Amino acid sequence: MGLEHRHADAVRTAIGWLGVRHFHQSNSGGFVSRLRIMLGVCLTILTPVAKALDYCGELANAYGPFDYRTATAAQKHLVESAHFLPFIEQLQRGLSGSLGSEIDYTLRAFPNHPRALMAMMKLGMKENVRQPRGALWPVECYFDRAVRFAPDDPAVRTLYGVYLVKNGSREAAANELKLASDALEKTGGDANLNYNLGLAYFEMKDYDKALEQAKKAYALGFPLPGLRDKLKRVNKWEE
Repeated sequence: MGLEHRHADAVRTAIGWLGVRHFHQSNSGGFVSRLRIMLGVCLTILTPVAKALDYCGELANAYGPFDYRTATAAQKHLVESAHFLPFIEQLQRGLSGSLGSEIDYTLRAFPNHPRALMAMMKLGMKENVRQPRGALWPVECYFDRAVRFAPDDPAVRTLYGVYLVKNGSREAAANELKLASDALEKTGGDANLNYNLGLAYFEMKDYDKALEQAKKAYALGFPLPGLRDKLKRVNKWEE
């Protein structure tokens, strides 16, 4: 269930709590106090969600949105064959539009498409802008949308953490990386994600957690020595 749906359920619960059986107490100060408290709670819940939806757009889309983890091969092919071909992913050129518009289309159909999220992040860095040309929103919005759509996806959390690290948001990055680590634990791990999580922790100079993720990645068969070599250079690698 998406974040906005959970908040809608919370509001419905609050409205139910203030239901008809309390209406006749409206002349009492107690009821008025409860009303004010609950309205305050509702506003607290809804305000950040409303802001996110207003700034980063609703998730509803003409096609999808689909969870990339469970989408069918046909659903993926229909979008990727037109909007996320290898030369688009490599940021060489678009097929029928700008790179930003091609990747945007892919992410509106699959908000948690990990390679498309990475491509959008790299495109922002390549163009040195918050909002790449052709994209509907700034880069951070695509992570906001991915988290709203698939909050339990460790790939989304890992990539968002990497993005935050690169942009100097250390506190927010640490939170996302912790969520990514917890989500990976539940799935049994993933060599590529554990490796990238380790790199992100290394960039934050949290070498103990970088080592922990490196060990998991290599135990799962990750082939590249880069993270191990980085840890060796700071005397943190343990055989």
